[in-house]
Amino acid sequence: MNKTLIVWTLSFLITAASAWYQRVTGPTYPLSGIAVLGNTSIRYRLERSHAGDSDAPVGIIVPDSSVSGTLEWKRYKTDDAWSSVAMKREGDDLSAGLPLQPPAGKLQYRVILRRGSGILSVPDDGGAVIRFKGDVPSAILVVHIFLMFTGMLFSTRTGLSAFSGTENTGRLLAMTIGLLTAGGLVLGPVVQKYAFGAYWTGWPFGTDLTDNKTIAALAAWIVFALVRKRVRRPGIWGLAAALITLAVFMVPHSLFGSELDYRGGKGGAPVSVSVFAPVHADKCAPDRGRHRRV
Repeated sequence: MNKTLIVWTLSFLITAASAWYQRVTGPTYPLSGIAVLGNTSIRYRLERSHAGDSDAPVGIIVPDSSVSGTLEWKRYKTDDAWSSVAMKREGDDLSAGLPLQPPAGKLQYRVILRRGSGILSVPDDGGAVIRFKGDVPSAILVVHIFLMFTGMLFSTRTGLSAFSGTENTGRLLAMTIGLLTAGGLVLGPVVQKYAFGAYWTGWPFGTDLTDNKTIAALAAWIVFALVRKRVRRPGIWGLAAALITLAVFMVPHSLFGSELDYRGGKGGAPVSVSVFAPVHADKCAPDRGRHRRV
């Protein structure tokens, strides 16, 4: 195996591992585990992200027909009382729906299982948190993900190339900056607009790390592009840019992401995901009247 192929393979493995880590550690990755009711172990998988204009389905597999379920929820970071709805059983499945929220709205929810006098809360530590968002066209999302993944791949490859000093990194550098720009600064805001009604929710308008880390990665490579022919050891600068990019892309996806502040909308005042996306309080919890409070 020649050296170029080895470096590309290493770059791919590093990129794939970082992408996997970023996904599974993010706050929108499904929450799963095993709960125990009496002598019965129940596996669960609770979604923490929902796209579209429908209620968010919640389901759990419980083969024991003597077990009934109730879905409880409240708006995240509010003093709301818990609302609830009985879950319907179809075969081994217990299911119900969480009411649709505006883009970036979040609900804290839990499933209460009962069998005789036994009661089990799933999860048992306060509940899962689900974020609602608009649908992003599949073509846009696929291209965005492809460009960001490929940009990360070229970033790693460019850093290794610069550090080894065995080849001209100019073309690799141009590809890295081009891919990160197209994926992060062009399609990234388009995805944000579809999902949350705002083109940009990072600095200086918000705290969305998904936006901010794109800027950090690009800044590192632009600095390298400006100094690589002026400094004594450009390889160190190139490797540093690659490590910065790797570090920021390992930050869990959607951490400190767009979040609707329900508490800011009292008296009809607008609350917002960012300065570009005002959302009024009277739209924050549609159809809540259909469900019983407990």
